[in-house]
Amino acid sequence: MRHGIVLFTSDRGITPGQAAQAAEQAGFDTFYVPEHTHIPIKRAAAHPGTGGADLPDDRYLRTLDPWVSLSSAAALTTRIELATAVALPVESDPIALAKTIASLDLLSGGRVVLGAGFGWNTDELADHQVPAHRRRTALREHLEAMRALWTEEEAEYSGEFVRFGPSWAYPKPSRIPVLIGAGAGPKTFAWIAAHADGWITTPADTDVPGGADRLRTAWAEAGRAGAPEIRVLATRKPTPDLLAEWADCGVAEAIWGLPDAPADDVRSYLARHAERLGIGRS
Repeated sequence: MRHGIVLFTSDRGITPGQAAQAAEQAGFDTFYVPEHTHIPIKRAAAHPGTGGADLPDDRYLRTLDPWVSLSSAAALTTRIELATAVALPVESDPIALAKTIASLDLLSGGRVVLGAGFGWNTDELADHQVPAHRRRTALREHLEAMRALWTEEEAEYSGEFVRFGPSWAYPKPSRIPVLIGAGAGPKTFAWIAAHADGWITTPADTDVPGGADRLRTAWAEAGRAGAPEIRVLATRKPTPDLLAEWADCGVAEAIWGLPDAPADDVRSYLARHAERLGIGRS
């Protein structure tokens, strides 16, 4: 089982490039960042962790752009995967976003993984003209349109939220894996089986083995070959029993959080955490 690091980026503390470089040096496999374009002050949407308008962390207000963050990380690393946990593609123009992701993948040597979410903050989505009740359709169309631009010589797309005529667009990445970060449930797992390559758990998903089994069932029912990629957003102490449980149920990677502390403090934390996990230095 691999191990990744997620930095909830902000305008404080260690920069994404410094954090990715330190994570790579400590032996971690993937570096993740999140996305929020903005947080409306007046909101009807409840945060899934607090159950209300309160946010658990003021970094929601201060989040850096994920693709700028990962570009700075790419410039200071050579091996570590560059991923989002999670990005919100429906808040961007899909033609421009496809270009951004493909360019980053090319310049990083094929290291990009797109972790995407449907978006819990429906007020944020509304400011991007995405109706809450259509957000899954909007995400499907954005992904389909971007894949067309990434794979087809003359790409075109016509949907409810995305439309463009026959077009040329380069570069063409070899493959951008798409993982969906969302709570376990039959609707989510059916959506992943139909439109994505795997699942990133949420802090509310405590029964990872059960969720993994249900996702694999949905995957098989959809006629998909192979198996879905499963990555766990870790919120518990990394005991040997917990890590063995995740490995046994097919988890490919555990994702551990970082503080937005000064760079030296984060480097020390990464070294200690790598030792706890038994990760060797690269």
